[in-house]
Amino acid sequence: MKPLRVAEEAMVTSSTKDEILSKFHIGQKVRLVKDIRNDGTFPYAKIGEILVRAGDEGFVRDVGDFLQTIRVYEVNFMGANHIYGCREFELEALEEDVYKKEVEEELAWIKRHRETQSKQKES
Repeated sequence: MKPLRVAEEAMVTSSTKDEILSKFHIGQKVRLVKDIRNDGTFPYAKIGEILVRAGDEGFVRDVGDFLQTIRVYEVNFMGANHIYGCREFELEALEEDVYKKEVEEELAWIKRHRETQSKQKES
């Protein structure tokens, strides 16, 4: 069986873990900052063929992890009429992140709650 070849552009260049909090959230409008090429996982195009062009806009449908270290955003590109997986460095936000403040408030509450719980256990 012949091994699957992927396009050079699709190779992961960093083995470091992505940040704990995601940069984009479900429903957020984003723009692609670099072309997405077929890495061999899209069966209806040749390897290396451009699937979505830089500048195309879409909405984040889901946020997941690949190998528990690489965050992948499922983005619905309206013009392409397809959904593709994108990394954070491939996207930019087109609208303000309305969830960021909520997440910061929630993390602050969790921290205060844990401190309270810790003090109760000590006494």
